[in-house]
Amino acid sequence: MEKNVLLCIEYDGTRYSGWQRQGNTDKTIEKKISDCIRVMSGCRYEIELHGSGRTDGGVHAKGQMANFKLDTTMEPDEIKEYLNAYLPEDIRIKSAVCVDDKFHARLSAKGKIYEYTLDVGAKANVFLRKYAWHIDEKLDLELMREGAKLLVGEKDYRSLSDMKTKKSSVRTITAIDIIEQNPEKSDIISIRYTGDGFLYHQVRKLTALLVEIGAGRIKPYKIEEILDKKDRQAFKLLAPAKGLCLEEVFY
Repeated sequence: MEKNVLLCIEYDGTRYSGWQRQGNTDKTIEKKISDCIRVMSGCRYEIELHGSGRTDGGVHAKGQMANFKLDTTMEPDEIKEYLNAYLPEDIRIKSAVCVDDKFHARLSAKGKIYEYTLDVGAKANVFLRKYAWHIDEKLDLELMREGAKLLVGEKDYRSLSDMKTKKSSVRTITAIDIIEQNPEKSDIISIRYTGDGFLYHQVRKLTALLVEIGAGRIKPYKIEEILDKKDRQAFKLLAPAKGLCLEEVFY
C-alpha cells in the first residue's frame, strides 16, 4: 500500500552543500535521506523527497519538513527508527507521520520561521562558532528594531534576495523579533523571522541589512529606498550561512 510519509528533520548543515540534491556531490541532506529510504525499501529507483524549502550550504534546521511516497507495510515509527539508525549523526528524524495523498511539504506550507544568531563580542563564543555570526562591534538594538518594523508586511523583497528569475518576489513577513539571549551582556542576539515564505538568500540579506543598521552604517529610512529599486544589486551584503536555522514550517 502506498503511503505519503511526512518527516520532521533536524540537521547540522556545517558539512553539507545544502538541502537540495546536486549532480556534482552527494553531500546534501536530501541525498543522504533519500538514499537511506531507498536502501530501507529495496527500491532500485531514486526516492523523490519533497522538502519544504531549499536551505543553503551551511544552513541548519530544527524543523525542516519533507514528504515522500512509498509502497510499504512499515509504519511511520518504524521508518523513523530505521532512518535514525543509518543516517549520519548530524541528521535526525524527529517525527514521521502518514499524511493525505495530496499533501506536499512545500506546496502545502502556510509559513515558516527562521532564526539567525549573532555573537557580539571581542572573542567568538567557542561553542557557537559553527552556529552564529561573530561580530566584533557594538550593535544598537533599538535602531535594528526600528529597521525591522520597516521590513514587516507584504512587500516586494527582490532587492533583498538573490533570485534571478522574473517570478513574483512579493512575500509577507508577519514578524521580525530581535531577542537578547543574555540581556545583561547583550552578547548573543537572535533575530527571528516569521513569514509566508522567503526568497533565495532573503533572510541572510535581511540580517546583513539589520546589522549594518545596528552598526550605524545605514540609516533605517534607507530601507524604503533599497526596496523600491527592486534590483538584487541594490544591497549586496550577505550574512554567513552558519548563523541561520530553519526553526519551523507550519501548515
